[in-house]
Amino acid sequence: MAEAERIIGTPDTPDAAGEGQERPDAEPEREQEQEQAPERTRGKRRVAVLFAVALFAYLLDLGSKMLVVAKLEHHEPIEIIGDWLRFAAIRNAGAAFGFGEAFTIIFTVIAAAVIVVIARLARKLHSLPWAIALGLLLGGALGNLTDRIFRAPGVFEGAVVDFIAPKHFAVFNLADSAIVCGGILIVILSFRGLDPDGTVHKD
Repeated sequence: MAEAERIIGTPDTPDAAGEGQERPDAEPEREQEQEQAPERTRGKRRVAVLFAVALFAYLLDLGSKMLVVAKLEHHEPIEIIGDWLRFAAIRNAGAAFGFGEAFTIIFTVIAAAVIVVIARLARKLHSLPWAIALGLLLGGALGNLTDRIFRAPGVFEGAVVDFIAPKHFAVFNLADSAIVCGGILIVILSFRGLDPDGTVHKD
């Protein structure tokens, strides 16, 4: 019997019978993996855009503050457009645009929480506009949080360096601008029904 099976090629075991043959469900699994691969690649690119925008906004804010502290603090304001726009170094213990000076530590905690939320949200990010918006928020939050931690009067109580002083408006910095621009973009995207994962919904 064994000799006959050898001659006609009949396998001795069930595993041998399946050797060299694809499982019926192998092809759908392979197709699903191929469909998911571009999505993963696109997600990684969007995350890269988010952190690139955040890094650019952060370095721009940090560099401008270092320049202001070195060249403008304790000096007369510089007029850019007459009385309508000036550069004047101000230490701000409050939130953006000088509000809430009595809650410095609270604003520090909020900024740290925003950074954590954005970092977690990045895992399911597939939308380029959302990547830009979150990058602006992240860069701005990091910029002001750096001041809160490392500037006087102490850790988590540091005063933020503001220097952009439009006429009849609060003094602010580039980090504040990045946060506001990112927030406005998020509102627009939400009204248009675009989610961070790239899906579009209609209410």
